[in-house]
Amino acid sequence: MEIIDKQNILNRITEIADLQLELGCGSRKKNRDAVGIDAIDYECVDIVGDVYDVLRKIPGNSVSAVYSYHFFEHIKDITAIMEELARIIKDNGLLVVVTPHFSNPYYYSDHTHKNQFGLYSFSYLSDDLLFSRKVPRYDKSFEFELRKVNLIFLSPRPFYFRWGFKKIFQVIVNLNRYMMEFYEENLCYIVPCYEIRYEIIKKARKT
Repeated sequence: MEIIDKQNILNRITEIADLQLELGCGSRKKNRDAVGIDAIDYECVDIVGDVYDVLRKIPGNSVSAVYSYHFFEHIKDITAIMEELARIIKDNGLLVVVTPHFSNPYYYSDHTHKNQFGLYSFSYLSDDLLFSRKVPRYDKSFEFELRKVNLIFLSPRPFYFRWGFKKIFQVIVNLNRYMMEFYEENLCYIVPCYEIRYEIIKKARKT
């Protein structure tokens, strides 16, 4: 797939002091200051192309923050994209990923969804000091640390009463890690979770 760099950003990366990316930004970019990357040429997209190809064009240790909203569930190879992000994000740089939670009843309606996500999904890809349940690390090369996870509860219009109840429920569930783990193990199919938000930090390289 051809890369269309509308503002010649890829050739100016070394001149950008605080480079931020939004992967799969679609037609509504959430972060105005971020460079929007998407395979479809919407008006707000700055670089059009396959995300893997675009990331390979970015120099190492050059990106301050990467944001992704409802994109990771669509990609084929999470390991490959995490490898590229580990390469391009600066030490102590931020990675924010928001995806549907696996209990979201709308998740399975979209046939383009390829991956499911829960509390521990990024624990397999980063150092996790948050949760009591420990999972294996299949790839030791990723230098990320999981800093924060939040479960987000929503209901679409016109279900305003449900929306209000779920926002109160969200506060209770996110009180501490024990409540989050208890919810996902025992309650997630009673009160489904809409989405999950991960904050991940790129660990400083050892010298």
